Amino acid sequence: MSKVKAVVFDLDGVIIDTEEVWEEVRRAYVAEFGREFLPDSQDRMMGMSTGEWSAHLADEVGVPRTAEQVAADVLGRMAERYKEALPLIPGAVDVVRSLTDYRLALASSSARILIDQVLATAGITDAFEVTLSTEEVPRGKPAPDVYLAAVQKLGLTPDDCAAIEDSSNGLRSAAAAGLAVIAVPHGVYPPAADALAQARLVVSGISEITPEAIATL
Repeated sequence: MSKVKAVVFDLDGVIIDTEEVWEEVRRAYVAEFGREFLPDSQDRMMGMSTGEWSAHLADEVGVPRTAEQVAADVLGRMAERYKEALPLIPGAVDVVRSLTDYRLALASSSARILIDQVLATAGITDAFEVTLSTEEVPRGKPAPDVYLAAVQKLGLTPDDCAAIEDSSNGLRSAAAAGLAVIAVPHGVYPPAADALAQARLVVSGISEITPEAIATL
């Protein structure tokens, strides 16, 4: 039998397919100020906390607003996009609902306002004992902080928990925290080889994550 007692989900790229939405919104935003992403901006921002990516856009990309203003501007636009249509990944809600043998948590780089909105709209708020934003810990992914905090709030150890991630920084974060990592690589933004290598299980789609699959970890 698996010793896994809890499963910690990422949000973007695992439950909702928003990486392209984030990129579109942030690129359009910086373009309004006559700026453009640096060559590595997109990869770096995947997993960063709100404070970190807003500082990147303000300080490195050169948007002439404070990081706090950048965050407010972009989060407002993302919230409007979510209201128009929530891009749930097919099968994700069913997977969440199927894991009744495990305690569930969520560790996301999205802002708290977006996490709460997504879970409520998807009807799965009640499925998670713990939900955390990287806003609420010292460092965003790839640092392990958000996963360590989620495990602590569950009253468990990293050895008791599995994580479901899609991005390079997310995989690195969960692995650094000591969780058993399940990778669901994003088709448009695939993780780096070194990050993917840290996963104990790699699946081609979220629907492949079953209680039986977790029991093999």
